[in-house]
Amino acid sequence: MLRPLLFFSLVLPLLFARAEVMEEHVMIPMRDGIHLSAWLFRPKRPQKLPALFEQRYADISGANTRKNASELAARGFAVAMVNFRGTHKSEGTYVGYRALGWGEKKDGYDVCEWLAAQPWCTGKVGTFGSSQGGFVQNFLAVAQPPHLVAQYMVDTGLSLFQEGYRIGGVTRPGRFKTLADNCRNPSDNQALLAEWDQHPNYDDYWRQEDCSLHFDKMNVPCFTIGSWYDFMCQGSVMSYLGRKSRSPQQLLIGPWLHGRLNKGNKVAEMTYPENAIWPELDHMARWFGHWLKGEATGVMDEPPVRYYVMGAVGEDGAPGNVWRSAQDFPPKTEEMSYYLHPDAQLAATKPTTVSSTSYVSDPARPMSIPGRGFPGAADARKLEEQAEVRTWTSEILQKPVEWTGLVKAEVWLSSSAKDTDIILRVSDVYPDGRSMLLIDYPLRARYREGFDKPRLLTPGEPALLKWNIGWTSIIFNQGHRIRVTITSTGAPLYEPNPQTGGPLKHTEAPESGVKAINTIWHSATQASRVIVPLRSEVQ
Repeated sequence: MLRPLLFFSLVLPLLFARAEVMEEHVMIPMRDGIHLSAWLFRPKRPQKLPALFEQRYADISGANTRKNASELAARGFAVAMVNFRGTHKSEGTYVGYRALGWGEKKDGYDVCEWLAAQPWCTGKVGTFGSSQGGFVQNFLAVAQPPHLVAQYMVDTGLSLFQEGYRIGGVTRPGRFKTLADNCRNPSDNQALLAEWDQHPNYDDYWRQEDCSLHFDKMNVPCFTIGSWYDFMCQGSVMSYLGRKSRSPQQLLIGPWLHGRLNKGNKVAEMTYPENAIWPELDHMARWFGHWLKGEATGVMDEPPVRYYVMGAVGEDGAPGNVWRSAQDFPPKTEEMSYYLHPDAQLAATKPTTVSSTSYVSDPARPMSIPGRGFPGAADARKLEEQAEVRTWTSEILQKPVEWTGLVKAEVWLSSSAKDTDIILRVSDVYPDGRSMLLIDYPLRARYREGFDKPRLLTPGEPALLKWNIGWTSIIFNQGHRIRVTITSTGAPLYEPNPQTGGPLKHTEAPESGVKAINTIWHSATQASRVIVPLRSEVQ
């Protein structure tokens, strides 16, 4: 049971809210006595309204955040933007997502029920948000607060181990260090990182933050948006697939980068037709209008699945760049293999000779992938031209080729070290030479048999690595080529593997590591390949 309600309110000047919307800062009580900081937006005219809320560790007081919340409130909702415990003005100790789900502390549950109990609320509550704000909605759905009616997730995730802490066993160190900037006490983040270092593998600690183990409890209708140029597209797709048997779900995937309210047609270095624009705020209001108000918005008359089939941009008459609708996802396709060959060739036929391609992997001198997010929809040649990167490119396509679904890889690797990484990328190579990045995903070799059972390499002995590279839907146009790129380092985006086989720490780059010679094998018995979802008829 919640403690008696405490309500601290500060009505501020309407610097960011619309004129008809009231903006307040409130502190919401949790079951253990701490209070979470929230901005609350309600129309000024007294009335009972359904409530919507988003939870974040990031700042909720910025101008754009409050402006967008105000826009949503003006459509007839009470909107709360809420900070995680221990971040910004929220009380308590920052513990990442661990206080939000189904453990002893249920912060999301308590926020939901507090909002439902307010005199200005109808008792119906919905949630929204992207990335961190999507993750927490899956956590909340498992907790099953009685007044939660519907959700709206953008670029979401399910497992903090796979889509937060690590990606294919590899971490992104810059991201985690900067989370201290959100903490009231930065040492909270340092303590959490140290705790994570005690659990480098997928164990019971991480099962406590894996929503995919609890789909049977997730019975709330949800509209989920995924982005093709986002490694977390896997979380969006799997959330839809896992939840659809328990409650109405809809899935939309478009040609966008990771983020919130950024679903336009200009994406990194590419400009898609205007039909790629998704009116996120307008549609969200329609979705919640149906579920929380009973309005005839028509959202449930729309197809349960819509996805954008990407095509070449800037080429008149190029196939693709259209929306498709479906009753489910992914559509039926046939698997096709593209094999790595000698002389940097990528082909549909299996190699017949014994051959290999080698390069150096040196944690002290990693190849460069700048930034903190997936650099999709941009020319990848800056990486491809670096010394210890290898590419395999197809012949010029004589007709368009469509992939829609999950791209997988099987790579035979040997290394002079006990452990190493592979980063595999797929690009659409334009006639002018641009190599526009579609998907990539790393795999740490020690996890080739499972993230819960690491196994080191035997130096010099080839091992088969199998992993998923990502979801996509694209028509490679006639005259284009398809490229697969492999390297073993890409800092600062991915941490360098020390390659010693020793314990892994993600909080800093290795102080000492070993240089390795890594070899990719391509022969009849050790055929490295990407396995793609080929659609036979290109539309």
